Amino acid sequence: MMDQAKHRLRRRVLTAAAGVGAGAVAVTCGMAHALSGLAVNRKFPAYGKLLNISGGKTDKDFHARRDAAAQSLAQMPSETVTIRSFDGLELVGHLVRCENPRRLIIAFHGWRSGWARDFCLVAPFWHSHNCDVLYVEQRAQGNSQGDYIGFGLLERKDCLSWAQWADSQDFGLPIYLSGISMGATTVLMAAGEPLPESVKGIQADCGFTSPKAIWKHVTEQNLHMSVGPLRQVCTDLAFRRKLRQGLSAYSTRTAMEQNTIPVLFVHGTEDRFVPIQMTYDNYLSCAAPRYLVVVPGATHAMSYAVEPETCQRAMLSFWQTYDGNTTDAPS
Repeated sequence: MMDQAKHRLRRRVLTAAAGVGAGAVAVTCGMAHALSGLAVNRKFPAYGKLLNISGGKTDKDFHARRDAAAQSLAQMPSETVTIRSFDGLELVGHLVRCENPRRLIIAFHGWRSGWARDFCLVAPFWHSHNCDVLYVEQRAQGNSQGDYIGFGLLERKDCLSWAQWADSQDFGLPIYLSGISMGATTVLMAAGEPLPESVKGIQADCGFTSPKAIWKHVTEQNLHMSVGPLRQVCTDLAFRRKLRQGLSAYSTRTAMEQNTIPVLFVHGTEDRFVPIQMTYDNYLSCAAPRYLVVVPGATHAMSYAVEPETCQRAMLSFWQTYDGNTTDAPS
């Protein structure tokens, strides 16, 4: 009788433990699914507004000035361009021309942002220094189609398509790919694709090393959640269901290791969203000619706002080196 009682007790304990374990797995996987929606779903979940994903502070005065500059850029005369992505989506861009262009920049904005917002500060400099600019609306954002943001995994193919489109238009101009935040990762990852020979350089401001690395950093440092093996597996599965590939499918560093196109890297030292170490890692992995601008005190995507003259000199020197327009030499 005593043995039977012990057996029943052991079975109940094991059953309860299994239930608790299953519940923990369900909670972890549910959280991973919710976080993947926050990361890649076109529609920003309502709960996302309660989280400080970027890890930064809000500067209302700066945001007001930037919003006014973004409105000015959005109202500039432009040509709307559409292309078809590798997976059948219609992607939208805005071509802003200047007088006497010497180069074409294809600009890619960041995660859950927009072309006018991310490039409104640098746009006047580009325009006044003979740059035609094709401002791209990234997939699943703005007017471009798509249900999911790809953290560079999908966008790198879109970047290739935009570069091929520009090359086919016979602009007769050297092409530069420029990106900020996830847009920087987009153009850096695209360096691993067979880009046209007309692409002469890449400008990358605060790009991350891989989707897996940036999501781990944001989850641990900004959302203050642990990333254990179970959560990593559940998160990867959630991304696979939406993007048809896992977070480790490709990385910026992999692209840089086989890159042959010169790269100008830019990053601020106080970036809490994409840590500057990621640009250091990308820079060290780059097999092509590489240049690095570090802006002390700049937070995420704020290098140009903090030190515009430094960034301008770097771009002018970069252009002079790779498109041969000596009239744009830095002063």
